Amino acid sequence: MTVIPDADWFACLPGCEARVPCGQGTHAVRWEAGSLLLPEHPDAEAELVLAALGGEKARCVEVAQAWARHTDDLSVLAIGPRGPADDIVVGWDDVAAVQQGAGGGFAFTGSAASRQAAWRSALPAAGLHPSVPAGVQRRRLRAQEELELVRRRRTDMLSLLALGYGFQVRLAGHVAAAHSEGAHAAARAGSGEVAAGRARPALVAAMAGRLGPVAEQWLGIDPDQVVVSLHAGPDWGSVELTGRGEQRRLQVALPTLWLARVWAAGLALVDRHLVVAVARAGWPDARVLGLRAPGAEPEPLEVHDGGGGADHAPHWEV
Repeated sequence: MTVIPDADWFACLPGCEARVPCGQGTHAVRWEAGSLLLPEHPDAEAELVLAALGGEKARCVEVAQAWARHTDDLSVLAIGPRGPADDIVVGWDDVAAVQQGAGGGFAFTGSAASRQAAWRSALPAAGLHPSVPAGVQRRRLRAQEELELVRRRRTDMLSLLALGYGFQVRLAGHVAAAHSEGAHAAARAGSGEVAAGRARPALVAAMAGRLGPVAEQWLGIDPDQVVVSLHAGPDWGSVELTGRGEQRRLQVALPTLWLARVWAAGLALVDRHLVVAVARAGWPDARVLGLRAPGAEPEPLEVHDGGGGADHAPHWEV
């Protein structure tokens, strides 16, 4: 059965909102239709210019920058939740604690001349001296820059997790969609096999980690008995149950985009059906293809978000 997406991957997801400590209070950060919005910072670009001139950067703007840096970051799939029961508790106090202890690094931006000036001014702070060979100084400063990148990445991840489950699954959806679309683009350009090969282990692990708990609810099978592969093609893939007893295996082949269109939207299991594809995307009403049992043909199901889902997660019903 050929499945052709009729809308963007996020069409089955409602908006969500979180409060972020910013300035002297808290501000709303909102996700809507695939975009992160800062309703209380209408001119974020101007704020970035002021921050570059020595002003303080707003926390909301920092969060938006972190979001943009990681919408195609495969590590998001490794760190983020596997489902609603996978509660990742990170508070803004945790983020502040990391930021307060993150000094001492150097990250250069701007023209070559400004970078050289910053490099010279950084020497005393880095414990370097003009008498130290230039190669040694460059290696030390490169290590400082790399350390700063590690610290920024850690702060980014904690900030994104602190937004809560609704944002966590939506960010995972962005990453899955980016790699699905990126693989197709690379294939058209002739480098698809190499690009897909590099991302494949992480994508398979992400799919298995999220399908395992769903399969356990669906069939009562141990998640360790779920074997996942990535499906490529116009149809939805396959789900087969093989073996008996300890040799029983649920063999699942689904496209990477399943993580975005189905799992991130909270559609993976609806009315005892494993949802394998979205036939008509929309919120709060959609049509999906669901399997009643492994090896069966998918059935079209009309589903509706009846509300009541925690943390901005839809609660779909037939």
